[in-house]
Amino acid sequence: MATTETQILDEVIVTSRRRMMMMGGSALAGIVLAATTSKSANAQATLTDADYLNFALNLEYLEAEYYTLASTGMTIDQVGLGIGAGTATTGGGTVTVKPGGFTSCKVPFSDPVNASYAMEIASEEQKHVTFLRGALGASAVAQPNIDLFNSFNAAASAAGIGAAFDPFASDVAFLLGSYIFEDVGVTAYHGAAGSLTDAGNLTAAAGILAVEAYHAGLIRTILWGMDQANPGAGIAATATKISNLRATLDGTGNDDIGLTTTQDALNGSSATFTASTIVNADSNSIAFSRTAQQVLNIVYASPSGTKGGFFPNGLNGKVS
Repeated sequence: MATTETQILDEVIVTSRRRMMMMGGSALAGIVLAATTSKSANAQATLTDADYLNFALNLEYLEAEYYTLASTGMTIDQVGLGIGAGTATTGGGTVTVKPGGFTSCKVPFSDPVNASYAMEIASEEQKHVTFLRGALGASAVAQPNIDLFNSFNAAASAAGIGAAFDPFASDVAFLLGSYIFEDVGVTAYHGAAGSLTDAGNLTAAAGILAVEAYHAGLIRTILWGMDQANPGAGIAATATKISNLRATLDGTGNDDIGLTTTQDALNGSSATFTASTIVNADSNSIAFSRTAQQVLNIVYASPSGTKGGFFPNGLNGKVS
C-alpha cells in the first residue's frame, strides 16, 4: 500500500504535470531555485525555466543514485531510469563508489525495517527523476559524474568524524549518509517559497517539500532513537558534526541544528522541560531555508562554490 508521502507526491504530479508542460516547466522553476547570492545574481536574469528544472534534476540524480545503490546494489540506469541527455536512456556520467563495485554498496541491513525505509525513499527519489525528465523532455540534462566514495571521505574529514566514512557499511552508516542529503532538500524548497506567485506552483512546492520533510524527520528520528538506546556510540554527536559542517559550508554558521537536547518551556509555564531536536528549525520552529548557491556549496563541499564533492565535475546545465 502506498505511503502517505508517496500519495501526496503522486497527487501533485497528476494535478501539476499538465500545467508544467503548458508553462514550459515554470511550475517547478521557482520551486527549485530561490533567490541566489550576489555571486550568481547577475546570471539569474538569463536563466530559463528549463535551466532551473535541470538544476533540480542534477540533485535528484544524486539522491536517486545513493538510495538505489544502498537498497539494491544497482545504479538507477541499471534499474531502468534514463540518465542521458534529453530522452536518452544511456550516456550519462559515471558513479564512483568504493572498491568492490556497485553490488558492494547494497547495505547489509541488520534491521529489516531500515531496509524497507531505504527502499521506499529510493522509489520516491526515482520518481522525482522521472517526473523532471518528463517535464523537460528533450532539454533534460544528462546525469553528471557523481562521486559517492571520495566525497564521503572528504566530508567525514572536514566534519571531524574521521579520515574515511563508508555510508554503505551498516544501518547507522547509511542513515548518517542520508542525514547529509535530506535536511538540505527541505531548506532548498523553503528558500524558494517566497518567489512563488502562482497557486498551482505553491501547491506543487508544498507537496514535494512534504515528502522531503517526511524523509528528513524519519532519518533524524531513527538516528536519535539509536543514540538513546546506545549512548556510548556517539551517533547523535556524529550527526551534529554533519550539521555543523553544512552550516559552515553555506556560510551562515548557524542555520542547522544537530541531534541533541534542549531546555524548552511550554507557553504559560515557568517550568522548563528537556526536549529532543528532531525538527531542524529556527527559534520560531520554522524550517531553515537556503539559496541555490548555498546548496551548491554543500554538495560541492566548498564554501566558495568550487566544483567537487559529490559532483567532481560540477552539475550539468547553467546552474552550476
